[in-house]
Amino acid sequence: MASTPPLAVLPSTLSQKTSRWFERATAALLGQVPCRAGCCRCCIGPFPITILDRKNIERGLTELSTHRRQAIQERALTQIAGMEAAFPQLAASPFLDHWPDPLIEQLVEQFADLPCPALDSDGRCAIYAFRPLTCRSMGIPSEEDGTVEGACEIQTSLPVIRLSSALRREEEQLAGEEAEQLAAMQREHHVAGEELLLPYAFLPENPALTIDKPS
Repeated sequence: MASTPPLAVLPSTLSQKTSRWFERATAALLGQVPCRAGCCRCCIGPFPITILDRKNIERGLTELSTHRRQAIQERALTQIAGMEAAFPQLAASPFLDHWPDPLIEQLVEQFADLPCPALDSDGRCAIYAFRPLTCRSMGIPSEEDGTVEGACEIQTSLPVIRLSSALRREEEQLAGEEAEQLAAMQREHHVAGEELLLPYAFLPENPALTIDKPS
């Protein structure tokens, strides 16, 4: 099996900026965000991540003992086998860029009970320092056209206080920075797509994730 070609490492500044934004946003909402250590509801069920996140997860896995890393990768392989049995197109390519949203939602719903491969039995993340950007910002209610929506089912009531326009602008800036880095990675390395399902990020080797070399 061919090894996955090296990709650029996710710049720590983007990860750090996202984490700092979450901390400030949480403080601004005066403790109304339910996220707490050990709460892992948002770690259950597959979701799309980016190739930037994949590289960061790869770095996190190298920090673990061989036994722990292999256990996580075995869980990921088991989950992927089930997904590919139900959605054979994943076997050809794990990238979701051209999947219609309803099909992604169908897959997510069908496998909604699967925990993240890196989720420990105590509800903590085994690669917390290297977690995806989505995980770093999850928990802050979203807002669109003046309507606020809860971030997860644990959030049974919406914060009375809303985030300031400055924090929302910073959120948009972070999303823009992520998009720029994704575009740069695709241009430089000829990656076949930007988004893939979380379990695929834990694979040590996968021909389907190889970079398309220009002829």
